[in-house]
Amino acid sequence: MSLSLLVVSDYRDSRNAVRPEGRWFIGLIRDFGYSITLMTPREGASYLEELEAAGVRIIDWHPATKFGKADREGIRAELEAHHYDLLHLFNNKSIVSGIRAAKGWPGKVLTYRGYTGNIHWWDPGAYFQHLSSRVDGIICVSQAVKESFDRLPRFDRSKTLVVGKGHDPAWYARINPGNLEELFGIGPEKTTIIVIANARRMKGMDYLGTAIRRLPPELNLHFLFVGRGLDTPELESDLADSYYSHEYTFAGFREDVLELLAAADVSLLPSVKGEGLSKVLLESMFLGRPTVMTDIGGNQGLGIDGETALIVPARSDEALTQAMTRLAQDHALRQRLGLAGKAYISEKYHADRTVKDLDAAYRTVLARD
Repeated sequence: MSLSLLVVSDYRDSRNAVRPEGRWFIGLIRDFGYSITLMTPREGASYLEELEAAGVRIIDWHPATKFGKADREGIRAELEAHHYDLLHLFNNKSIVSGIRAAKGWPGKVLTYRGYTGNIHWWDPGAYFQHLSSRVDGIICVSQAVKESFDRLPRFDRSKTLVVGKGHDPAWYARINPGNLEELFGIGPEKTTIIVIANARRMKGMDYLGTAIRRLPPELNLHFLFVGRGLDTPELESDLADSYYSHEYTFAGFREDVLELLAAADVSLLPSVKGEGLSKVLLESMFLGRPTVMTDIGGNQGLGIDGETALIVPARSDEALTQAMTRLAQDHALRQRLGLAGKAYISEKYHADRTVKDLDAAYRTVLARD
């Protein structure tokens, strides 16, 4: 049965950020015959050319607020103008507006959740979003996200369905490693550890700073920090107190993040909570970079410790120190983890596989009374 889907999302982000989601819809059209309309602003958006080439109809619009009449009516008008089986809402403004717009509409309403935490049964605002009785299904990007809902009292666990955002290995086959020496003066003799994140407490940078202070002097490391706001006084103080006080670079936000990642020797993300499914970790492994991750719930299933990645306890600076030391000293281990991680992630998180999972989730929700 061919299905008709209305998506309300916002593609005003980098191409790397939006294409895993967009690839879902390309796959649904190609492999399962869906008819798909996407409501998103065109100006500043990424990946729309590929979506339109695949047959996605684009409406240049997105709710400006959560509770505005025009925001509700914009979605309602589209639901009434065309037949849709499913309405999938991807961000806070679209979720609140879309739930209001779908009052009395006969189709199924789904929301999307990409991170864990901050959903509370006692919060009235939650019932305008995911916990609304009008929501028929919640697409959770990982098992950890599902579990954060399923723990709520009196919550209908059948509503949460896990569908990862898959990637296409072809995206990474054409990535050429950047020249770190030309860009930042990092010599090829250095073992470069790249950390890609924006500065938030959930990213665990305080633990990483302490871990770097513990590192022995002979490892010949350089640390490359990529992302907004990472050059905090606390982290700079930790670096200054380490043997690597002259071996770090804060690159800030970069458009060429994949090229930098491909050029690094090790990718590390010391997150302590909140991650639903880390795009950085997926990208690292698709690019064949040996990867260090923490054992938070959102990282479950992303690797096998010692076989496809090094997985350390969250909030353990000692474990981070040990992992960095081990990889710095063992070139063969880096090669082995890089190759094994790429093979593992390419099979488990291939876009074609997650498209099938999303189709199955949609059909599960539609089958319910």
